[in-house]
Amino acid sequence: MNLPPLRDPFFTYRFRRRLHVVRVLLALTITFVIIRLFEIPHSSWALVSTVMVMGNLPHIGGVLDKGRQRLLGTVLGAASGLALILFPPAAPLLIPAGSLVAIGVATWLTFGNRHGYSGLMFAISLLLVVGDGSHDLGIGLWRAFDVLLGTLVGITVTVLVLPQKATDMMRFMLAENLDRMARLFHAHTTAAAALDVDTRALLKATSSALVKQRGLVDAIHRERRLTRDELDDVISLQRRMLSTIELLLETHWTTREGHDRIEAMTGLREEQHRLARELGTLAFQVRTGQPIAVTVSPFNLQRHAELATTAVSDEGRTLFSPSGYLWLNRELARVTGDLVACLGGLTRLPSRRLHRASGRKWAPRDTAATDKGTQDDPRQS
Repeated sequence: MNLPPLRDPFFTYRFRRRLHVVRVLLALTITFVIIRLFEIPHSSWALVSTVMVMGNLPHIGGVLDKGRQRLLGTVLGAASGLALILFPPAAPLLIPAGSLVAIGVATWLTFGNRHGYSGLMFAISLLLVVGDGSHDLGIGLWRAFDVLLGTLVGITVTVLVLPQKATDMMRFMLAENLDRMARLFHAHTTAAAALDVDTRALLKATSSALVKQRGLVDAIHRERRLTRDELDDVISLQRRMLSTIELLLETHWTTREGHDRIEAMTGLREEQHRLARELGTLAFQVRTGQPIAVTVSPFNLQRHAELATTAVSDEGRTLFSPSGYLWLNRELARVTGDLVACLGGLTRLPSRRLHRASGRKWAPRDTAATDKGTQDDPRQS
């Protein structure tokens, strides 16, 4: 049975920006109701804290990672500010000097490591509590409470209201990249000219998605489904595939003579189209949460060996581009096979939740049957 739209992981991924805006506004509304209902003093700090903590928490993994840092930094910063306020007012410069020392120590300890956000929250919370340097303990306590209230409301709403999982974001980005690479690889085997604008846009989008995937590693690790090493392997294999496709795009058009020799290789185009369809099928299985069951066929280079090794230009110079082109095709198929093996070994990659949302059966598609109907476009596979 299909999941309702609001529980569909692809729905929350597709509309993640709008849903994040809804969560921020809802959290602000809840905070505003609380401070009005209980008439909390200095309540503007609670609203500021709510916006501040939600600005960078669009998914659960970010909440589990940075939310802990925010709470730790907020508690320690507020406690340090209260400690400074408790000192007698005999030394008027004690509060600003103590604040500078505390912030300097926190910045030193968190510089260049993954706890830098705790250092930032420590400094902000300390300054909010200290304020203008007055020694009013009551004001400091209320400000500390307001900061904690806003932080907790922001984290709670992010976790409970249409939550976005970093693991799902990674999954859909991976599927989109595989689709893009299938389209790139298929397009270059049928193109009649050099790279066009659409091809360059696809290359740029794929590379950009890889950078975004790298930024999700810590958040996904916090969700306890995939380890950092597994994620590093998946991202590295994607990057190698993209680099190989880029080289194929350039090698194909090195010389006219080399291109003609490549076009004369009987059966090469069929092998390339089959690999493009296999990439499309892999993207489909990743996107729908199915077990990975794609068989990548290796390229048969031996039957093209004579045409590749005897290629010469009109001037009698030996052409190496046909041999390099064949080798790149083989490498792309080999790296794709490595990615299939890597994804197939991730026991927690398949998702029954995605399967229910997609309304499809668990059994992997019949790729042989698919091949008969998708001879021209891998996007149909």
